[in-house]
Parts: sequence; structure tokens; C-alpha cells
Amino acid sequence: MYIPKYFKVKNVDEIWGFVQKNSFATIVTTEKGRPIATHLPLQLTKKADTYYFTGHMAFGNPQWKTLESCEDVLVMFQGPHAYISSSWYEEENVPTWNYQSVHVYGSASILSEEELKQDLTMLLQKYEKHRENRVLWDNLSSQLLEEQVKGIVGFKIKVQEIQAANKLSQNRKEEDYHNIIKNLYEEKDLNAQQMAQLMEKKYKKDK
Repeated sequence: MYIPKYFKVKNVDEIWGFVQKNSFATIVTTEKGRPIATHLPLQLTKKADTYYFTGHMAFGNPQWKTLESCEDVLVMFQGPHAYISSSWYEEENVPTWNYQSVHVYGSASILSEEELKQDLTMLLQKYEKHRENRVLWDNLSSQLLEEQVKGIVGFKIKVQEIQAANKLSQNRKEEDYHNIIKNLYEEKDLNAQQMAQLMEKKYKKDK
């Protein structure tokens, strides 16, 4: 991913916080030179000094067969994004787009059945623990669970390289920056308003 110096994120804790908040990822592998992609929720885990992403896909999805044979698996995480009109600048310029994105490269391996069950248990806990009528692993019938596990393939991706970009108009002068935030808040679009909040938060953090 091309990242100009203004927008490169180097703080690892910030990156991991971002991927955990935006955990619905795109996994890209190749088969005979052709890219294949699947969109899935992933979990971040750490063993010793090594980070892993774990997840699962349908057995019927042929991409899982490429995970171990592909030298580099690319995982992409996307945050809020918004169109930035150059009419919001004090001086003449061209429009652009603000966004947050993380690319992770790594090597993948298939989980054993026991590892997959542990991962599914943690996944349910993550997304159900705050709900009134929680659906947790232990609440489901063993027959249902065994049937469902047979229909999916679990995997883990060992993180080897991270590329992270926060393009939040950091290269604009302060007056333009605040005007962009103001106009984003006025857009009738959730992404634009979320981008305004991010820019506002970054400004306060940097001050």
C-alpha cells in the first residue's frame, strides 16, 4: 500500500486498536496468479512476541485451499472514509478522499478441530457478552455445534508485515483542517460524520 509520510501510522498499539475495532476484514490470496478475496470477521491473538489473526470460512469456499499454498496472505482492514471537497480549502486545490486502512501480510495455516472450537468460543464471547440473551458456545446444543463445525474451515495468519495509513488531512493548514471537520459534520452521511470525529480527536490528541 502506498503511504505518503504524512499519513503513515507507526504506533503498533494504535494499529492493533484499530483492527480490533474494525475487525471485519478482507482476506486476499492468489491461485495461479489470480487474486481471490473473502470478507470475514477476524480475531487478533498474541503468543509470546508473535501476533496472529484467526477466523474461519465455509468449507464450500475454495479460497481456504489456497491459504497454506500462498506465500503471502494479504489481510485488509478498512475504517471510516469520506470525500473531501476542495471547496472547503482556503486556496484553490483539487478534491481528495480521507480514509483509514491497515494492510497485514502473513503466512497462513489451517486450525485443528479443537483450535477451531476454541476460536469460535472466543468469537461468540466477543460479540455476545454484552447482549441480554447471549448466545454462547456452552448454550448451544452439541449436535448443532458438531454439524456447524463440519461445514467450516478455521485458519490462523501469522503476522509478518504491517502497513497502516490514516489519511486525515494532516497535510492541510489548521484553518482548512477545521473547515473540513465542520463541513463533514454537515454531510448527511455516517462515514463523513465519523471521519469528522476522528479528525477532531486527532487534533486534540496532537495539541
